[in-house]
Amino acid sequence: MDKFRNYEIAFSGLKNGKHQFSFEIDKKFFQLFDTEQEFTDPKIVADVLMEKHTTFLELWIKTTGTVNLVCDITNKNFDHPIENEIEVLVNFGEEFDDSNVDVITIPRTDHAFNVSQLIYEDVMLSIPMKKVTPDISDEDLKVLERFSPEEEIEEEPKSDPRWEALKKLKDKN
Repeated sequence: MDKFRNYEIAFSGLKNGKHQFSFEIDKKFFQLFDTEQEFTDPKIVADVLMEKHTTFLELWIKTTGTVNLVCDITNKNFDHPIENEIEVLVNFGEEFDDSNVDVITIPRTDHAFNVSQLIYEDVMLSIPMKKVTPDISDEDLKVLERFSPEEEIEEEPKSDPRWEALKKLKDKN
């Protein structure tokens, strides 16, 4: 976890109350995760508001910026806006537990909380499954229509003669 050290929020020694943190998220951040990305040129800011209480922490993480995607239809690059916000409650307990989506438990002995995984997930959930440029041209749509498959009208399923024979047996009884 040393490679994620820059994304730790040291809460030990801070007074109870609200504290603001900001992280610049770029290509180097995503390279830390050793996964292939569906986007390039990320320019994102993650603003973290932490409210420290005596027995727990509340975190609001807001990510804003852009990533460059490739359109699924035109194969052209375009900038896609990223804007998402999550809220997480951090409790103190015996051991680390992130099995609950909204509540993370960290050991009482920890003095900092690393937000890198939360920021990563927040950005990744902002990437659409279908990537379509907002300025798709009429010409592109015409080409797409020309190569789209014709709609097939569903015909009444033909019955299997074996099933027909079984139905006749059933009807006789």
